[in-house]
Amino acid sequence: MSMLASIGAKTRDKWGSNLHLLAVAWTAFWMALRPKNWRQPTRDVLARQILFTGVDAWRFMSLIALLVGVAVVVESQVWLQKFGQSTLLGPILVTVIIREVGPLLTNFVIIGRSGNAMATELANMKINGEVHLLDAMGLDPFVYLVLPRVIGAAISTFCLSVVFVVMSFLSGYFCGSLLGANSGGPDLFLKSVFAAIAPADIVNLVIKSFIPGLLMGCICCIEGLSVRNSITEVPQATTRAVARSTAALFITSALVSVMTYA
Repeated sequence: MSMLASIGAKTRDKWGSNLHLLAVAWTAFWMALRPKNWRQPTRDVLARQILFTGVDAWRFMSLIALLVGVAVVVESQVWLQKFGQSTLLGPILVTVIIREVGPLLTNFVIIGRSGNAMATELANMKINGEVHLLDAMGLDPFVYLVLPRVIGAAISTFCLSVVFVVMSFLSGYFCGSLLGANSGGPDLFLKSVFAAIAPADIVNLVIKSFIPGLLMGCICCIEGLSVRNSITEVPQATTRAVARSTAALFITSALVSVMTYA
């Protein structure tokens, strides 16, 4: 009975944690639609979050996208030449990059680069008493700390996913041309790409970019603000934030793929 009680307690805590995450995500999304919440201090935090998460990371993301585009073309070129279907280069890039690899790798980079930093920053602010100070000054900690970070992370993830897709397609096309792919020039390549993109692919890219970024921001804020009084809790909160964000990414990606293409 004690073992069953332990399993039940863990299951209840897990469901409670997931419901809390969904509640925070919905609250952040709903409050983002209300202009009165976007006062100057909140807009400043939003701008800094987008600068750190999106603008400062676009060069690194572009480099990864260039390498991924080359890798996809090199791997697929062997089979395309074997079956004499080199004109399928564009559709293959659409299938691999837009549907799965693009948003997945983008979210991985954001989690590793910005997610842990966000959780660490908020944890240190909680321990140093800055959260209570904001409350004493009349600033809502949720509006000032959580809202701009969550929305900034979601916007940055979506924009970087678009950058990833564009750079991957560019590197894929030029690499395919060097390897002798029968892409038919830029015009024919673009036509094959746009012909292969279905409305479901656009929906897939938007959801897999925006939703995991939103959840990552919420998870990192929740874990960062969950610390109490000890500085040793900061790395533990950061580890939990990264682990939960990664799990949320895979679960969301799998669910969207099933609902979109199954």
